[in-house]
Amino acid sequence: MFVSTLIVAISTVKMATTMASGEERAASEVLRALARHLNGLNEDSKTTRKRSLEAIKRETIDKGLSSGVLQKVFTCLLNSLLKCLSDPMERCRETAIHMLGDFIRCVPQPEDSLPYLMPALTQRLGGKEIVEPAEELRLSMVEVVTLTVEVCGRHLAPYLDDMMKILQRTIVDPFPDVKRESCKCTVHFAKSVPEHFHMQAESLVKPLMQTVSHQHSRVRVSTIEATGAVIQYGTGKNVDDVLSHLAQRLFDDSPQVRKAVTVVVGDWLLHLRDRYSYFHKLIPLLLSSLSDDIPEISQRAADLWRQTGALWEQENEDDLKDKMDFLLTPPDLYPAGGE
Repeated sequence: MFVSTLIVAISTVKMATTMASGEERAASEVLRALARHLNGLNEDSKTTRKRSLEAIKRETIDKGLSSGVLQKVFTCLLNSLLKCLSDPMERCRETAIHMLGDFIRCVPQPEDSLPYLMPALTQRLGGKEIVEPAEELRLSMVEVVTLTVEVCGRHLAPYLDDMMKILQRTIVDPFPDVKRESCKCTVHFAKSVPEHFHMQAESLVKPLMQTVSHQHSRVRVSTIEATGAVIQYGTGKNVDDVLSHLAQRLFDDSPQVRKAVTVVVGDWLLHLRDRYSYFHKLIPLLLSSLSDDIPEISQRAADLWRQTGALWEQENEDDLKDKMDFLLTPPDLYPAGGE
């Protein structure tokens, strides 16, 4: 039995070694074929640089290479692609951004690129002034940041400062789609590194509150959802800084905005670390949604109200036991249908 297991183990190691050496050879062949195109990225001619990038894409991303080969090729191409993010020609920058996203999506160890990728993205997105003039390219870069968070997860913890610099700036970007994508990225990042996110979560409150009344309802919804995550995964000390803004959104013309506030407040009542301290401020907001004109919103509020009550009852079972035995009728003005 032991001998059989040992033989299998040895065979597995040999197979892995053979595959690795095969990938090394394949990657070397690809890079040799790309040498001329890589040199073309340094040419003065915009057309030459554009054609070189397109050729590199054809020989890598578009060629259906294995993930292992792509990983090795990406490692060698990364700095050249990052340099192209500041190319004077918009088409070159666009191609480079999309290639970075494709590689990050396809390689098995995207986290290996972080020491080079994150400083470059921070330089393009996290400064006080807008460096990238094309709003669609800023959107593409923020989408790459979101993708990086999704595939790298906890590996981004050492880059907390960079992420916060990017999000503080992009949440207030003039382009509405960049704002929305930044809010989406904020939610993903908060959930990916909760043990680190709380240390700087407060820095996102101000830009979010500057955006929560944006003229586009979809931006307002995204901002409210991001605010929910920032408070949920933050220190909990900024609830008072956002409550008045959320209360105003309960009177929003958009049902989706009012629904977003209802869901966020309900989630806080259920999951916020120090939620009991804020019950007297959060409960009135949830109760306001019980009378919303849209049945979907009022029903959602009722469901969250029941869940909040059930959880509170469960957590305070001993203190409530005697009171519950003698409470025969609900208090005056208790919401209809409540338990």
